Amino acid sequence: MNKAPILPPATIGIIGGGQLGQMLAQSAKTMGYHVGILDPIPDCPAAQVSDFQIIAAYDDQVALKKLANKCALLTYEFENVSLIALETLKNDVSLPQGLRLLAITQNRLVEKNFLRANDIPTVPFTEIQATTDLTTVGAYLPGILKTTVGGYDGHGQVDIANTTMITAHAQLYQQAPAILEKRLAFVQEISVMVTQDGLDQVHIWPIAENKHEQHVLKTSLIPAQVSPKVALQVTQIATKLAKKLDLRGVLGVEMFVTADEQVLVNELAPRPHNSGHYSIEAMNVSQFEGHIRSITNLPIAPLKLYQPALMVNLLGEQLTHARNELSHHPEWHFHDYGKAQIRPLRKLGHITVIGTNAINHNKNWLKTDK
Repeated sequence: MNKAPILPPATIGIIGGGQLGQMLAQSAKTMGYHVGILDPIPDCPAAQVSDFQIIAAYDDQVALKKLANKCALLTYEFENVSLIALETLKNDVSLPQGLRLLAITQNRLVEKNFLRANDIPTVPFTEIQATTDLTTVGAYLPGILKTTVGGYDGHGQVDIANTTMITAHAQLYQQAPAILEKRLAFVQEISVMVTQDGLDQVHIWPIAENKHEQHVLKTSLIPAQVSPKVALQVTQIATKLAKKLDLRGVLGVEMFVTADEQVLVNELAPRPHNSGHYSIEAMNVSQFEGHIRSITNLPIAPLKLYQPALMVNLLGEQLTHARNELSHHPEWHFHDYGKAQIRPLRKLGHITVIGTNAINHNKNWLKTDK
């Protein structure tokens, strides 16, 4: 349903102050919006490029109310936002993404059941809780045991070969149910970002082919080398999700491709996605501008990829190495998020190169062991 646009210089509030919030804020500021951030870390990455910050926990209802009172609408940069806290704000400020999307994507089991209910293919899965008869789960082994809430970048999950290992990792399901996903052979990991604009038009960014390092995204190549059959399935899945969810804001859709060219959805992310960073330089509309336009009910131009692109995450000390190499690489689009601490596997920045020559020139440097 079309709604009146929220125009600059209105204030957009972002819950969460990491790199996704930073890039959302940069897009919003470019368009003339004011931006406020709520995050417990003073001078977090998003606050560094915003008009103001409220320093508070994400579930601090008094602080959220304060943010709401200063803003025309609220969005979030990660899915572990308190639904209870947001529920108290729905009569005070616009929440364009609503609460349903968050409720679905905060819980892996709820998310998988939503996908299954809408005939969107996933890997086989089952619920695991303290009372589960483990003799019945053999069809899902070997698999991956995951917490249903709070996990990210490999946290809260473990590879499982047999039922004895499930018992050994009972801490993952003693307090709340976990999910056991069967490990399948696949030939590619891919993703897309999708949104609906203020005219209810669905927009899908190009398919990215992703490589991971210890469960953390390392590189994304765009466009992914996929067949027309795979591309059609991706488009159908992304479009169905956008319509079923009455989507506002960007949704990241992570998928597997099997050897027989079947596409299976792995996870949903109700905000811009790491594998879409390339769009800042390689597209006419970045995923961040698309998110801002969607939540403010503005139209989005047909999406165009200017040239092939490669994005590499800078994890931990890789940021220091990249800083030292920066003077030798004029082709790099270099992003340093301004985080205060360097920790192993922490996302601290990224590099994008565009054009086939630049991609080929950087392939050795962009190996995952760099």
